[in-house]
Amino acid sequence: MWRDSCPFPRMSLVIEGPWVVDELAFAGAEHLDAAYVAGYDRKSGYEKVDDATDPTGDLPDLRAHGLNPVATLVDLGAGTGRLALAAAPHAGRVVAVDVSPAMIDAIRARAAAAGLTNVDATRAGFLTYEHPGPPADVVYTRNALHQLPDFFKALALHRIAGMLRPGGTLLVRDLVYDFGPGEAPAVFADWFAGAASDPREGYTAEDYATHIRTEFSTYRWLFEPMLDAAGFDIVDASYHGRLYGRYVCRRRG
Repeated sequence: MWRDSCPFPRMSLVIEGPWVVDELAFAGAEHLDAAYVAGYDRKSGYEKVDDATDPTGDLPDLRAHGLNPVATLVDLGAGTGRLALAAAPHAGRVVAVDVSPAMIDAIRARAAAAGLTNVDATRAGFLTYEHPGPPADVVYTRNALHQLPDFFKALALHRIAGMLRPGGTLLVRDLVYDFGPGEAPAVFADWFAGAASDPREGYTAEDYATHIRTEFSTYRWLFEPMLDAAGFDIVDASYHGRLYGRYVCRRRG
């Protein structure tokens, strides 16, 4: 298998031109809606302290793999900043990146309210964020890569490798399918059966169906070669419900 072992300057890869997708459009018009953003944590389950969907549960992984008081963390697709703000006391610098201006406004307001001075909120996407200064030590992304088709996922992963120092960590959590194509109807039927009935309180079966039809979750057996081609070694991988993957990856030097 081809491996990209190219050292810096990876970030010289500029993703621009008429062939590049509009990441904000792919993320969905609802991310422009301040009312949607205000209810985002509740719908995502983040307000339930013991809910496994809460991204702050990833802090131990991040701290075990490079997050420390002098480290730089980049959170790509930061949403309302729940992870970025929780990580700030454990980091030297946190950069929260999102394509949505409403999300960025929410992050800035929350950081100011919490008195956090080491959090930068930047409006950009996987294909447009340019990392200033020394390479990052850790990059985190949760439930965002699936908004890009596979061709652009591969480019995004290449750019992520470029913003990380050699040996730096990428932690990915996302909807990734750990099954074969013939198993899809049965796996999705089980997924829909456990969906929320109230759209204000969680994702419904129709939300899941819309995700499958209109977003770009990929198969595990396609995603892992993308990581390898971008220059990452998979340190650890685990799956929940054959639908949701967690990857701890190290950038090859």
